[in-house]
Amino acid sequence: MKYHGYPDFKHNQHGRVGVLLTNLGTPEAPTAKALRPYLKQFLWDPRVVEVPRPLWWLILNGIILRVRPKRSAAAYAEVWTDEGSPLLTHSLNQAKALQCALTESYGDQVIVDVAMRYGKPSIASAIDKMLSAGVRKLIVLPLYPQYSAATTGSTFDAIADEFKQRRWLPDFRFISHYHDHSGFINAITNRIKAHWAEHGRTDKLLFSYHGMPQKYLENGDPYHCECHKTTRLIAEQLGLAPNEYLTTFQSRFGRDPWLQPYTDETLKALPQQGVKSVQIICPGFSSDCLETIEEIGGENCEYFLEAGGQRYEYIPCLNAEPDHIELMRTLIEEQAKDWLTAQMQNAQQTQDLAITLGAKQ
Repeated sequence: MKYHGYPDFKHNQHGRVGVLLTNLGTPEAPTAKALRPYLKQFLWDPRVVEVPRPLWWLILNGIILRVRPKRSAAAYAEVWTDEGSPLLTHSLNQAKALQCALTESYGDQVIVDVAMRYGKPSIASAIDKMLSAGVRKLIVLPLYPQYSAATTGSTFDAIADEFKQRRWLPDFRFISHYHDHSGFINAITNRIKAHWAEHGRTDKLLFSYHGMPQKYLENGDPYHCECHKTTRLIAEQLGLAPNEYLTTFQSRFGRDPWLQPYTDETLKALPQQGVKSVQIICPGFSSDCLETIEEIGGENCEYFLEAGGQRYEYIPCLNAEPDHIELMRTLIEEQAKDWLTAQMQNAQQTQDLAITLGAKQ
């Protein structure tokens, strides 16, 4: 096997710290043509669909990829902006803001970039760019607050596969979850309070998380438990009584049972239970995307109003809000403070030596 290296590598190059933010991914355009390779990469991942490969190959290529790209393209077209995919736009804004925050403290010794597990920019291209820029210590932050093998675990797989092809591996740290981190709980709580201050409260607050097959929970995946813990901690900070909020799960796919209660079915039933107004937030999503804008902000709103509801409000994700960027900064510093401090000390020593030898700065 030929390993990827850098023949023109400069051995006196000063190493830098890389921070790689990752998210699920997005097609390059809201078209069936662009959706097909994106969905194929996503749905072929064995972490995402745990079905025997020969059977799943037939289902995926014979049925799903013949039908779903056109249907998904129509949904993406509804949320697409002049800047492109909302998920990618928010992710780039997050990286830019985090880069500014870290540069203030650590200068040019830290590089922040974005990669998508599926689609572009790819994890492979981001790592290659970072290592070419002198990154010798890499910390990866998948922007999934709650761990699941299908999301965070799959991201680790992609990182490991990329490392397998490298001659020189960086020192590496990986943040697997932050569902109960005080900075995260505070940021979501503040988001809800800000919405309340502007719009007032409703009969019920829904916490909607992306669904997972029920069998993943039964096989030991902690995602379900971490979602409920996130809800509980936020509800405690808000001072909510048990009857004032619900945890639900959205975006189910296929016929097998998924985590329940389902968001759509819950919203259809609530008006008949006397709940006429709801606000809904998605603490499992770090950025607004198809699942929050179109599914929660649009489709599920229609379900609730058609069932007799009178007021429905979606509370946006944290996106690039200052509280969110501060959380990211804190997570990075908690994991890599020793790296960052060492980089600053080494940079100062290099500069001092250069000045001693006659350099002006």
